[in-house]
Amino acid sequence: MSSFTEPLDIRVLQREKNGAGMYQLLCAFSYHLGSKRGTRYVRVPMGFTTDLASVPRLFRWLISPGGLHAKAAVVHDYLYERGVIFGPDGEEKPSRRQADDIFLEAMEVLQVPYVRRHVMYAAVRVFGGPLFD
Repeated sequence: MSSFTEPLDIRVLQREKNGAGMYQLLCAFSYHLGSKRGTRYVRVPMGFTTDLASVPRLFRWLISPGGLHAKAAVVHDYLYERGVIFGPDGEEKPSRRQADDIFLEAMEVLQVPYVRRHVMYAAVRVFGGPLFD
């Protein structure tokens, strides 16, 4: 099964009362695809900035920007913005579908409840297009 290999270590750059904000990674971390030490992985660099999960204000009572899904949200933000998947054949820029599927898989690894992760996945599939680089 896929896995995260380091903790998520972030600092707050900007925070709103409702939990939204901007955060910066203090340490790089990796998400390995397929197995704990799989040959394909995403490496999010130290210094990367993220809003965690981009949850519209109207729905933050249901799903907060942070929480159990935070690591998956950081990987997803990175893949959308400028990320690559590293593998034995070098670097590959994922498609939007691949980035969204990795987000769903990572939430499962983090044991985000089934309904919540599928609602979040559906949201990125429907609304994420304009944000994909």
